[in-house]
Amino acid sequence: MSVLVQKRGLLDTLQDRGRYGYQSLGINPGGVMDLVAMRVANALVGNQKNETVLEMHYPAPALLFEEATLVSLAGADFTAGINGQAFPLHKPVVVQKGSLLQFAKRERGARVYLAIAGGFAADEWLGSYSTNLKAGAGGYDGRVLQKGDRLLQRKENFYPLEEAGQSMKPLSWQANIDQWYRKQSIRFVQGKDWELLSGESLMQLENTLFHIGQDSDRMGYRLQGPAMQLQEIKEMISAAVTRGAVQVLPDGQLIVLMADHQTTGGYPVPMHIITADMPALAQLQPGETFRFEPVTPEEAIASYHRQEMDLQQLQNACNFRLQQYFNT
Repeated sequence: MSVLVQKRGLLDTLQDRGRYGYQSLGINPGGVMDLVAMRVANALVGNQKNETVLEMHYPAPALLFEEATLVSLAGADFTAGINGQAFPLHKPVVVQKGSLLQFAKRERGARVYLAIAGGFAADEWLGSYSTNLKAGAGGYDGRVLQKGDRLLQRKENFYPLEEAGQSMKPLSWQANIDQWYRKQSIRFVQGKDWELLSGESLMQLENTLFHIGQDSDRMGYRLQGPAMQLQEIKEMISAAVTRGAVQVLPDGQLIVLMADHQTTGGYPVPMHIITADMPALAQLQPGETFRFEPVTPEEAIASYHRQEMDLQQLQNACNFRLQQYFNT
């Protein structure tokens, strides 16, 4: 089975959860920006949770399915359609050979993920199939997808439609992911440099709307808000940094490190976005706003555990429904 890129999008890459264990060599983990959407898309088609998916931004590509297969979309709403018919989000869908997937306009969110049953075949590099654009490795030849590229299925599957002439057949169940995204605030825990912030800056963190700057990308979200003031200016020794670390730049503005973050940094790190809220942050676009909300490390761990349990329950339910549907 293959998917032909008939029209390229803004930034379309094959990604999985990322490559870990190589930051000491200067190689960042990378991977999908929204780990929850990746998990949901894979669960809906019966894949393992970390199977390679296609991460798309808007304007998104036009994709031609050259064989019938089972697919799903999760994450942002880009008004998807197959041959003129609305394509549902967060549902498994059997698509017919010759079906063309297109995206009309962005309604909400920043990234949408396409999963196919069996996963996408991709280049492996250091234990991951994620695309590292700076290294030119992993994914599809280590690069962004272009017109004419063909994405192959890693494990062949065939899902016939029940009625000839249909372009697609959505199956009857749908994932509800609102609880992970409908947030007015993004939660954080204190970092190693929390006490460097002035009292006024600490108050501003909790009472100010922060805007995501136009120069934000997969490496980091630059925030626009009140300049953070430090109680003292001192030289910082470069140290390892992770996704979700919030740094104070020399001008006092904040930057949140995202999937393609650098491996070390020398700016103060007063706080970290909690893991459970990183997917919601990853779906915010430049110009959108949010508030910070402090939580304890115990609350952060509990939120992550709840999210993991919910995702595992979704995986189990989808596997059960798929087995029932295709074995009857």
